[in-house]
Amino acid sequence: MSETPPLLVERHGYVLKLTLNRPDRLNALNRPMQYALEEQYALAASDPGVRVIVITGGGRAFCSGADVGGLKEAAETTNDPSKVIVPKFTSRMAGIWKPVIVAVNGVCAGAGLHFVADGDIVIASESSSFVDSHVNVGQVTALEPIGLLRKMSASAVLRMVILGKAERLNAQQALAAGLVSEVVPADQLIDRAMALAEIVAGVSPAAVQGSLKAVWESYEKPLAEAYANGFDILIRHRSHPDAVEGTAAFLEKRQPSWTVLGENRES
Repeated sequence: MSETPPLLVERHGYVLKLTLNRPDRLNALNRPMQYALEEQYALAASDPGVRVIVITGGGRAFCSGADVGGLKEAAETTNDPSKVIVPKFTSRMAGIWKPVIVAVNGVCAGAGLHFVADGDIVIASESSSFVDSHVNVGQVTALEPIGLLRKMSASAVLRMVILGKAERLNAQQALAAGLVSEVVPADQLIDRAMALAEIVAGVSPAAVQGSLKAVWESYEKPLAEAYANGFDILIRHRSHPDAVEGTAAFLEKRQPSWTVLGENRES
């Protein structure tokens, strides 16, 4: 009997759909799942046929955080940061700029919040919930709240940090806090995520990726430097075939044909 893969991979045209697949463990992140995600990001980065990525969870949970067994094993291995390999289980961690839509279908806890922090569009089912329980199991929470500060107020993030499992946000509270941008019925979640993905897949891939690069990199720079970096990306893109094609298609009232890594593909 073959072992159940920790990640389900599907292709739907230009859309790569990734489903966290440890439902019996509420999709807790372990090493095999992290490696599988990192591998898919690397493949997607070099595949012009992938224009957008959708991530969701299998079963009743999205992701319950890091596997506790893995945390114990890691603690017994080393506490020297220089000897620890930095995980790359989100696209931003992996350093790719293809747009990512996160569809939260249930509980999203601990390390699972990193998908939300790094997602470009995050939607949630009405039954979803969000909690950072690191401190309840004696762990420092750092990466997830640092990322969430880009989307939520500091006061909201800090409540999640220090109150732990006592500060559990339901879907509507997450929407109000800016953690997600849309809440839909559970039976409509994947259809909505895929519909959004199809919209994203129809615009210029090069323009989207350049735009995302400018926006996300701005968080790491002072305002003037961020503007300069964005302007540089904008000006350099003017010579890209998509910039010429997009304008021509608009004026000629037709659908554009985008160029991706040397390939022409009808949108």
